[in-house]
Amino acid sequence: MSIINSQSEIKRSKRTIDLKSPMGNAYCLMAIAQDLAGQLGRRNTDEIIEQMKIGDYENLLNVFDREFGFIVDLLR
Repeated sequence: MSIINSQSEIKRSKRTIDLKSPMGNAYCLMAIAQDLAGQLGRRNTDEIIEQMKIGDYENLLNVFDREFGFIVDLLR
């Protein structure tokens, strides 16, 4: 499982989302997750979004990272 990276650790081959930007908004991240899940042909899209909503913002980030960390780096 990947981790949430600092700017110096970002690998440029992945998409990067700066959590301090508007893209780091919880609703934006859920929309991105839904879009990515669809592109990847995931059948459990609703389950992923529900898991993101269960806890706080850190939980949302952890679920996002668990599901999409292999193609997206989250930048703090």
